[in-house]
Amino acid sequence: MGGEKVDASDKVVSIFEPHTDIIVKDRRDTYYGHKICLTGGPSNLILDCLVLEGNPADTDLAIPMLDRQKQLYGRYPLKACFDGGFASKDNLKEAKSRRIKDVCFAKKRGLKETAMCRSQYVYRSLRRFRAGIESGISWLKRCLGLARCTWKGWDSFKSYVWSSIVAANLLTIARAKPS
Repeated sequence: MGGEKVDASDKVVSIFEPHTDIIVKDRRDTYYGHKICLTGGPSNLILDCLVLEGNPADTDLAIPMLDRQKQLYGRYPLKACFDGGFASKDNLKEAKSRRIKDVCFAKKRGLKETAMCRSQYVYRSLRRFRAGIESGISWLKRCLGLARCTWKGWDSFKSYVWSSIVAANLLTIARAKPS
């Protein structure tokens, strides 16, 4: 009111769901909900999910997500690919210090392909792999209800996200051809 600026954490977005966050995507669009970080593998299974409060910058999330992989699986992945918002020189340097051989960011943001990966071929392969992950996210939204949560409350929201992921993983396993 009166041109006064209010911090996003002080704004009430929904009187029915007070945990709802304001998510601004790269000065383009404003969304309401929560940011979710997903980790996938070549099996098309979703290996990890982190439901975040607030709107932390993607660049601040890349290394913690890699560290979660180390915590969950006992080692860092050999290769990692991220959405363009995660790209930064610091993230590349930190990932390489964790002995991750190839790190691909969808948007280069001043980084060279040869600095991220061993070759352009590996970079393009990781970009294609990431495109497959994006299709899986789209499938989660379209077919498994991840686009809109109908359960009430913060804990229920997290449960809804995880139930969608479990359903996706079960369908992926069921579709797999037996060896």
